[in-house]
Amino acid sequence: MNAFHENPPSGAKPVGYAWLMDRYGLILPRPWRLTAAAGGHRPRTSGQWLVLPERHVPSEPTLAAHLTVALKWEGIDLAVLDALFRATADADVAAAVRTATTGLYIRRVWFLHEWLTGRTLDVPDGAKVRAVPVVDPEQQVALEAGLVSSRHRVRDNLPGTRAFCPMVRRTPAIAAAQARELAARARETTGRVHPDLLSRAAAFLLMSDSRASYRIEGERPTADRTLRWARTIARAGDTTLSVDALERLQEEVIGDARFVALGLRTSGGFVGEHDRVTRAPIPEHISARWQDLESLISGMVSYDERAGHGAMDAVVAAAVIAFGFVYVHPFDDGNGRIHRWLIHHTLATGGFTPPGVVFPVSAVILRELPTYRRTLESYSRALLPCIDWRPTADGNVDVRNETASWYRFFDATEHAEFLYRCVETTVKHDLPQEMAWLEAYDRFADAATRLVDMPSRTIDLLHRFLRQNRGALSCRAREKEFAALTDDEVMHIEELFAETTGDLQHEPEVHEEERLRAPTRDERP
Repeated sequence: MNAFHENPPSGAKPVGYAWLMDRYGLILPRPWRLTAAAGGHRPRTSGQWLVLPERHVPSEPTLAAHLTVALKWEGIDLAVLDALFRATADADVAAAVRTATTGLYIRRVWFLHEWLTGRTLDVPDGAKVRAVPVVDPEQQVALEAGLVSSRHRVRDNLPGTRAFCPMVRRTPAIAAAQARELAARARETTGRVHPDLLSRAAAFLLMSDSRASYRIEGERPTADRTLRWARTIARAGDTTLSVDALERLQEEVIGDARFVALGLRTSGGFVGEHDRVTRAPIPEHISARWQDLESLISGMVSYDERAGHGAMDAVVAAAVIAFGFVYVHPFDDGNGRIHRWLIHHTLATGGFTPPGVVFPVSAVILRELPTYRRTLESYSRALLPCIDWRPTADGNVDVRNETASWYRFFDATEHAEFLYRCVETTVKHDLPQEMAWLEAYDRFADAATRLVDMPSRTIDLLHRFLRQNRGALSCRAREKEFAALTDDEVMHIEELFAETTGDLQHEPEVHEEERLRAPTRDERP
């Protein structure tokens, strides 16, 4: 299998990871970008290539030289390094390390080899020089702190372990999102309102997220199932992540398990369709091999323990864990909803969401389904051609090659950028908008009750009808539910609605019942 999906630009020579992949015949999903060198004075991009000035071509085409170029210009790509260290002898890597044991990039290579393989190279402990971070925080998102390895003179700020450690580049989009301090803005928004109103807003947002999470999967659950899943989401921050906890979560997702095998898969898995005639699988994504599931899920748990709970950017950690989980697809059913539950879990344990509030991330995803699908496909498309699989007699897939490292190590930058956009929409729109609607509802309810003595549930129904008909009571409502109101009372009620909601924007058109629903004071999931 060719390592490259496209040739380098005309006249350019592969360097860094591209040279290493070609030289050692590495087969793996194509990295997000490869590097070459050609004429010119400044680095530039050409398609999927970073093109450096020709002076960056190593004078000697050695393992050490191209590893240095790779880490300097491309950051840490654990998938490439894992494949490389499997394809090279330890003695060759040790020789490369001995060429510059005090060098910034070689020290990182040295540490990463022993970290990935678990083997100690035949290299004496490093000299007493200043320790440098393994991950350059200017290039990629990493832990705020980390233990120093005295042998390599590096500080281990990798966000995960060798069992699971996708990396995220610090792109301008992510740096800008971090600078906006969305967590502080959310706390400021919620801190301005009465606790009772905040509780009701949180109840609505929680139910909205529960409904949306089912609809993303193409399901329309009963009210009871929606409420049960909402309660599960509400407990996300209180749960200690583990394999057992995820299996219990699957039981809550499925409910009636008579037709679903619970627990980790014991056979292959894929996302896609079947041929209508032969029933052969037509995969769009192939899940991790069932033999690797225990290790991969345990790796995610370790990632959560290491990078979660405030140790790293909570949105980035949430994206890595949640999208890593959905790519692994460990269960026969329920993976999508648990994937989105993991977002809530990581944001909550990371201290990102205000206490008692669930960001309706699923509701935002539902509004952005095409982008969400493109984000999921961004890695699935690169992964699929590398997997050697055969159809099984029961219409499943049987994976023949080793694939675990491709689920352990992938670039999750696009996923983190997408989740940051969803969170920003929640903080800037959904959260303040729902609070504003509830404040408007309370003003309307108080004034309408003074005008006409009605029970709170009747006021609620009246407000829903007015919202549905953009401020006017429909002929049907006037003839049926509110036939007792006089024309003068109807006129004053419609004026009250216009006064209390006139400055508010209409919520996005998602599903009518979500847009129309205004929770009453006593509603609590």
